[in-house]
Amino acid sequence: MNVLILNASPRPKGNISRMLDAMEEEAARAGMQVTSVRVSGLRVRPCTGCMACRTKRACVLPEDDAQRVLRLIQACDVLVIGAPCYWGNMPGELKVLFDRMVYGMMGESTRGIPQPLHRGKRAILVSVGTTPYPFNILFHQTRGVIRALKEILKWSGFKVLATIEAGGTKQHPVREKTVERCRKAVRKL
Repeated sequence: MNVLILNASPRPKGNISRMLDAMEEEAARAGMQVTSVRVSGLRVRPCTGCMACRTKRACVLPEDDAQRVLRLIQACDVLVIGAPCYWGNMPGELKVLFDRMVYGMMGESTRGIPQPLHRGKRAILVSVGTTPYPFNILFHQTRGVIRALKEILKWSGFKVLATIEAGGTKQHPVREKTVERCRKAVRKL
């Protein structure tokens, strides 16, 4: 099984990284092939909205890390995405990445109806925010991140197997209980 982990946190030793590192270790222990990508280290030009990719099935901008990550997504069986909450949504770098890869995530019928290109693949989503639990969920902070990622993955054909949200990370780091939930999600694969 090929697992791709997208880490959208700019903090190499932050809460998201800790959670994803535990998932990577668990997957490797189970004999899965794991590739990790730190989104903040990618070079991705923003989408220009030209819509040419819809008919050409390729981006017209010069090749950059967006195409490399898309190839990794196309090759994976499981996609794990970890993203901190920025104003109730995913970080901008992750959104720009998905904007640039839309043609490889979903197609369109001649009538413009979305067609998933990754049907049968699975995903696990992880998000943290500084708003304390349960307000991180009630106020759509981490829940907003999860909702936005689910929308992208739904139209791409991924089945989301698990979501893990942690709040109050300004007051305290992610608890071991939450990290264990991450490990457990990988074991269920």
